Amino acid sequence: MPRYIASRLLQGLALVLAVVILNFVLVHAAPGDPVETIAGASGGMSPELMAQLRTQYGLDRPLPVQLGVYLGKVLQGDLGYSYFFNLPVTSLIAERVPATLLLVLSAVLLAFLVGTSLGVLSSRKPNGALSQFITVLSMVGFAAPVFWVGIMLVILFASILPILPVAGMRSVDGSGEGIAGVFDVLHHLVLPTVTLGLVYLAQYSRLARSSMLDVLGADFIRTARAKGLAERVVLYKHALRNALLPVVTVLGLQFGNVLAGAILVETVFNWPGLGRLAFDSVLRRDYPTILGVLLFSSIVVVVMNQLTDLCYRLIDPRIKSS
Repeated sequence: MPRYIASRLLQGLALVLAVVILNFVLVHAAPGDPVETIAGASGGMSPELMAQLRTQYGLDRPLPVQLGVYLGKVLQGDLGYSYFFNLPVTSLIAERVPATLLLVLSAVLLAFLVGTSLGVLSSRKPNGALSQFITVLSMVGFAAPVFWVGIMLVILFASILPILPVAGMRSVDGSGEGIAGVFDVLHHLVLPTVTLGLVYLAQYSRLARSSMLDVLGADFIRTARAKGLAERVVLYKHALRNALLPVVTVLGLQFGNVLAGAILVETVFNWPGLGRLAFDSVLRRDYPTILGVLLFSSIVVVVMNQLTDLCYRLIDPRIKSS
């Protein structure tokens, strides 16, 4: 196992390096000039000052030279300085990471637990009314775009049923402290979590249902029932563990999609996380911040894929023994 983990770590590092290079090339190949964006935001600049800014930010150098300088700084833990926010990129990311992790982990937990439970429940009687209802609900949730769900929830809870906050992470008055502050954040977290988790909840529900139906028809399930085991034991102890394998795999592999969906959700609900930071940075051509957010997201995705692989080996004894 230690040798396997070391091999996976080396593969992950190589993948992150490739992603960093690709992100750098694509970001700089995109149309737009950050210096012109800064000049437009400040009401105009002289050509001399714009040339000075390009020299200061290293934008006047050839692209391979810029890439080499950037890689050297990244290896030292320096992600550069934000053009727009005038702060170190590492500080900006560290400030926004807790909000994004709270949102993403809450949405993933909601989608995994509720979606898997609905899938298991519908697999018990696949032709029953409850199973059909869950299937239709999953199809609607799967087809609905994330941003559309968010906008509909904002309209619903901003005008029709104003019982939940629809913007921000904390109350405007800032009165929440201690336990009250925790509940205030959780109160603001409800709608973004439901919006982001609804699509993936539908996917996990469909996947868990299909996987459970396959497992319930296996020989070892018929043997367990022939032994006289209770249906609850057969369902949750024997069938569910094997049925969770594809769900866990998709859970880890889709973590990057959840991060991408967080950009839309954070924009709709004005959630102060990495998604909102990435959105603002793209509009302002803030190259260092964009690259920093992409680097952090890439590392998270690679780490989640490695952890998924390890969890897969722990869940399935056949992989563990091989």
